[in-house]
Amino acid sequence: MSPTGPVASDFPALSAQGHVTFLGAGPGDPGLLTLRAVEALASADVLVAEPDVLGVVRCHARASVSTPELTVVDAQSAAAGVPVLRDAANLVMEAVRGGRRVVRAVSGDPGLDGNAGAEMLACAAAGIPFEVVPGVANVVGVPAYAGVPLRDAQGADVRFVDARTASDRCWTEVGASDATAVISTTLDSVAAAAGELVSAGRKPDTPLTVTVAGTTTRQRTWTATLGTIAQVLKQAKVLPSPEGHRPVIAVVGERSSAAQRDQLAWFESKPLFGWKVLVPRTKEQSASLSDQLRSYGAVPHEVPTIAVEPPRTPQQMERAVKGLVTGRYEWIAFTSVNAVKAVREKFEEYGLDARAFAGIKVAAVGEQTAAALVDFGVKPDLVPSGEQSAAGLLEDWPPYDPVFDPIDRVFLPRADIATETLVAGLIELGWEVDDVTAYRTVRASPPPADTREAIKGGGFDAVLFTSSSTVRNLVGIAGKPHNVTVIACIGPATAKTAEEHGLRVDVLSPEPSVHKLAEALAEFGARRREAAKEAGDPVTRPSERRPGARRRRTTT
Repeated sequence: MSPTGPVASDFPALSAQGHVTFLGAGPGDPGLLTLRAVEALASADVLVAEPDVLGVVRCHARASVSTPELTVVDAQSAAAGVPVLRDAANLVMEAVRGGRRVVRAVSGDPGLDGNAGAEMLACAAAGIPFEVVPGVANVVGVPAYAGVPLRDAQGADVRFVDARTASDRCWTEVGASDATAVISTTLDSVAAAAGELVSAGRKPDTPLTVTVAGTTTRQRTWTATLGTIAQVLKQAKVLPSPEGHRPVIAVVGERSSAAQRDQLAWFESKPLFGWKVLVPRTKEQSASLSDQLRSYGAVPHEVPTIAVEPPRTPQQMERAVKGLVTGRYEWIAFTSVNAVKAVREKFEEYGLDARAFAGIKVAAVGEQTAAALVDFGVKPDLVPSGEQSAAGLLEDWPPYDPVFDPIDRVFLPRADIATETLVAGLIELGWEVDDVTAYRTVRASPPPADTREAIKGGGFDAVLFTSSSTVRNLVGIAGKPHNVTVIACIGPATAKTAEEHGLRVDVLSPEPSVHKLAEALAEFGARRREAAKEAGDPVTRPSERRPGARRRRTTT
C-alpha cells in the first residue's frame, strides 16, 4: 500500500455495475487538476467532458478511453454561434451500462459550477453509484489568477452571483451590502450586471475587475468601476464583438482596485505571458522545452522540422551493439537524445537492458542527453564541465593510456549529418573510434497551411532555433518568419545561419542549452515589459506590432 493510502483500483469491484465519477476540471489551467482527478481519469473507460475542458483532461486518460461527443452542431446552433449540448445525464446513463467506469468532467467544481447536481440526482434515482472529485471553482480560481484576493486579514463577506439566474432579490441584497461580489456572467452582460448593482445601491465608483479566459495564457483582465466598465470595454475595442457570449468572472469591491491589482497580478505579469512561441524541433525533444516556456506564461507551438529515421543499412549498428555486450569497447559516447533512443531501441530489440553497459564508461554531450540516459537506467561517467558540445566533451575526455585502459576503442552512435569534430578529437587523444550511423535526420513535412501563414505573417511572437539545421529546415518547409517575430538562437553558429537567411537575431543563449535559451528569451520578454511600463505604454506582444494587427490595451 502506498503511503498516500489505497485507491479505488486497489480493490476489486463490488459488482459488475458501472460507476460514475463527477470530476471538477478547474477553470482552465491543466496544472490545477487535483491528484485524485488524475487518478480517476487514468482508470476511466468512458470520458464525458464538456468541450472547453476536454483538452485539459483527455491527456490523463488511457488511449483506449471512449469520448462520446457532448456537443451537437446542427444548422440552428451553427447559425447562433453557440453549439447545443446533448442531455449529459442520459449520455452518462448510456455510458455507464455494462459495468464501465465513467468520468463526467465539468469546468470548475461539480458542486458549484454548471448543473452536475441534477446529473448526480439522476444517478441516485437510477441506483448508479457515483463519487465526486471537487475541483478549483471558477469563481475562486479566476480571481486568484487575476491578482484579486477575495478576503484579507480583516475578513469580509463574499457573495457569489450567477447573473444568468440571479433574482431581483439577489441583486438587491448584494447591491445593498458592502460584500465582495464575484459575478459569473458573459462579456456582453457585464455592464448590465454592473447596472443592477448600482440600481440596488452600490456606488458607481466601486472598483470592478473583469477577467476572460481566466487561468489560461489567453487570460485578459480589465480594471474599471461599476460606472465605467461599459466605456472601458468599448475603448479597448473588446465590445461589441461576436465573442460577446464568452464567460467572464467579475469581482466587485475594494480588492479590485487598480492600485492593488498592479502589485498582485502575478500571472499576467509573467515575462512571456500570452506569447505564441514557435518551437521548431523534433516532437520528442520539444516536450521539456515547451513545459519551461509555459512556466514563463508562453503558448508553445511545436512544429517538427526534423524527422528521425533508422539508418538505411542497420548492419553496422547491429554489430556495434553486439560489440558492447562482448567487451569490444572501453567507452560509448552519446551526442544527442536521439542517439540514446536509437541504442535503447536496439537493446529492446535484442532483449537487453541497461545492465549491458556494465564495465563500459559512458559519456553524454550535455544535460538533456544525460537525462535521457538516466531515464534508461544509466548514469553517465562523463558530462562536459564547460560547454555542452562535442568540443566541450573533448576538453574533459581523458587521453588513451594503455596502462589504465585495457581497450582502446570508443563506440560513437550518432546522426548521419553529424560533424567530424568529436571523431577527429578522439583519434588525436589516441582512441580508435567506431563511428556508427545510429539514425538519419531528414527534413520533416511542411506544417499545416494556417501555421505556415502565421510564421510568414507575424502570427508568432518568437521562434527558438536550437541548431543551424532547424533554421534551414523551417525556412525550407514553412518560409521565413516575419520581421516582427523575435528570433532566439542557441549559439553563434545557429545565429550566423539565421542571419544568412535574412533573419535578425534578437536573443542569443549564453550557453548551448535549450533551457538556457528559453531562459534568455524570458529575460528579453521581462526587459521589454519593463521598458513599456516605464514609458507609460501598454504592454503588448511582438505579434501585435505587425501590420493590421489589432492593438489591445489591457491592465497588467
